[in-house]
Amino acid sequence: MAFAVKWVASVIQIGGYSATAFGWTPANLYLFLVGLLGWFAVGVMWKDRAIMLIHLVALAVMVAGMSSG
Repeated sequence: MAFAVKWVASVIQIGGYSATAFGWTPANLYLFLVGLLGWFAVGVMWKDRAIMLIHLVALAVMVAGMSSG
């Protein structure tokens, strides 16, 4: 399960980078959000606190940025 989630989340995040490059907002933010949640889930499945931490921090920063604009 983790294998599938990490690859789907990675592809979605690459979509977020691509959307950013082409100026497709807010689609880029939603793609990043889904990718971050997917990688956080992988961290939980693997019990990897470093993966969970970095994606929780990224998620918090994204949500803060989205709510301020």
